[in-house]
Amino acid sequence: MPIRKDKKSGVWHLDIRTPGGQRIRRSTETTDRKAAQEYHDRLKADLWRQDKLGDIPDRTFEEAAVRFLRECEGQRDYATKLRHVEYWREKFAARSVRSLTTDAIVDALPTHQIIKGKPTKPLTGSTRNRYVSTIKRMLNLCAEWEWIDRVPKLPHYHEPDVRVRWEPPEVIAALIQALRLDWMRDAAIVAVATGMREGELLGLTPSQMDLAQHNAWITHEGAKSRRARPVPLNEDAIGVLERRLKTAKRFVFTRTAGSARRITQVDARDFERACRIVAIEDFHWHDLRHTWASWHVQRGTPLMVLKELGGWETIEMVQKYAHLAPSHLAEHAGTVKFWSIMGTQKEKTPLVEVA
Repeated sequence: MPIRKDKKSGVWHLDIRTPGGQRIRRSTETTDRKAAQEYHDRLKADLWRQDKLGDIPDRTFEEAAVRFLRECEGQRDYATKLRHVEYWREKFAARSVRSLTTDAIVDALPTHQIIKGKPTKPLTGSTRNRYVSTIKRMLNLCAEWEWIDRVPKLPHYHEPDVRVRWEPPEVIAALIQALRLDWMRDAAIVAVATGMREGELLGLTPSQMDLAQHNAWITHEGAKSRRARPVPLNEDAIGVLERRLKTAKRFVFTRTAGSARRITQVDARDFERACRIVAIEDFHWHDLRHTWASWHVQRGTPLMVLKELGGWETIEMVQKYAHLAPSHLAEHAGTVKFWSIMGTQKEKTPLVEVA
């Protein structure tokens, strides 16, 4: 029987054989007999053309998604790609990748962030660009695999300027004092003393410490860039780490002394409460890293050195702090001057009276 109806769901299913003898059984995903028969006939005709005329078979979104995710395994943003693919699958389930046009993708883009118990929030251009980037990468691979002839042209949405938020030492000191949790105070001190990212800091183990050499190191597994790097420790960081290592087991930062359980993220409530007490607005945990970098630049640390200290992949990522160090240009400002010299020469040259 070419098509049959499921008694429970009412959905029609097809059962056909390819010219090569392979059996294909699948749902037509419709309760309309006429539409199901049309789907059956079209599929059968396509299979014949592929076998007899060498036509390239249509591939479904699911087939492309599975192969795409296999190729992305091990990448540091795999979880993000997986989340994006799950979203796109809801929009394009069972569709041929050839049918994905610019309009179809743009119309299906998410527009708002939905959080339980909170009002919807419009997505930023940068977030939408991440969704576009994932499906564009998948379609580029489909083109390489010869599953599609061309990749639809997709838009790039405006992203706001890079945000650099920092505070002076006295404000950060007051913020740390206002934190209620002991481990949060310690983590904040080390964060602003070393510039380590949240995940790098909370994942620190005693084996990554060499306090005698005033050094720690981030393993490639724990680094955002997947590149291991050393982290020089100043007196502020060493004071905290020495104390915590006395009771540390698996991780340096734990909620209670001697615990082996890892903290996966900082306590947002405690941090937001401390910000309110100190009257700091629009300040997040990652801004401690911005603050650390800003202090370095203000005190003359060269950008190339800062790049290595902070584990940034490119110098462009550090350029956002360059404006905080105008003093490195001041010494060159006097290289070219003329008015003060001209004024001095005028004073030395006597005026000649004309009769």
